[in-house]
Amino acid sequence: MYKKIKLLKSFILLIFFLAITSFVKLYAQTESMYSQYMYNMLSINPAYAGNRGVIGINAFFRNQWAGIPGSPKTTSVSIDGPLNEKGLGFGFQLYDDVLGVEKTTGINGMFSTQVKVSETGVLSAGLLGGLMNYRADLTQIANRFTPNDIAFNQNYNKWTPSVGLGLFYNTDKFYAGVSIPNVLNSGLSTLDMIQSNLQKVSDMHIFITSGFVIKASDNVTIKPSTLVKMVSGAPIQFDLNTNVWLKDLFSIGVSYRTADAIVGMFEFQATKKIRFGFAYDTPISYLKGYKQSTQEFMMRFELERNRSSIKSTRYF
Repeated sequence: MYKKIKLLKSFILLIFFLAITSFVKLYAQTESMYSQYMYNMLSINPAYAGNRGVIGINAFFRNQWAGIPGSPKTTSVSIDGPLNEKGLGFGFQLYDDVLGVEKTTGINGMFSTQVKVSETGVLSAGLLGGLMNYRADLTQIANRFTPNDIAFNQNYNKWTPSVGLGLFYNTDKFYAGVSIPNVLNSGLSTLDMIQSNLQKVSDMHIFITSGFVIKASDNVTIKPSTLVKMVSGAPIQFDLNTNVWLKDLFSIGVSYRTADAIVGMFEFQATKKIRFGFAYDTPISYLKGYKQSTQEFMMRFELERNRSSIKSTRYF
């Protein structure tokens, strides 16, 4: 127990230090976006690994700005669960992110440790390690001013490491977390950018999440939540969400993403083990003139280790 508490203190100090020093370089946002992040928190916080107490498999597909050529498409499949009965958890994630001629594929492994800090409160710390493969097929760039430029007659391929960490606290009715999915500024080197004319970088992001549950009646449960995204060179972005669960069977929700989109969400608890979700983003930024939308699909499947493993409906 003492070793776990010491580890948690180290994580808190490290995240605090990185948060202060993260806004040094100015680059664009590069982390994948999910509207249904509240059901996919493993993708933004490694401390969530094993938090639900059962082995769970999550699959996500996001088609952003559908209809615009080269628009972003993200696919993510993850699995996580408890390692033992002593509060250790694991997680793995495979993801694929396509934007125009660029494609990013990666694999992440997560490890978490949990400490019970009150009767219902659990504080978790998580560590992520992974590899990311960045590829760009420059020969497919359309409408080039200089078609014969040798800089566009090549493909680009590079592997970079990822290291992330996070903290997550939850009770039965409340959660809060802070995470940095990648503490490395793993961009292309100066030589890489000169050779390829690319300005690609994976700069440090900070995610802060929180939510709570209000039991309005026996059949109605309200769950407000928020996600704060911070990255150097971009405005702080907020996702403000409210989901309403009816009879713990299905939920409807709405989300407002500052200066970006309004999101409608629907979740359906098909069985005790299987949940489906759908989100529809309507842009309110300058893209609204193109009348393009974003669709996101989610499926979660949980494997119970015994008849009592899966508790009543978990809202996060």
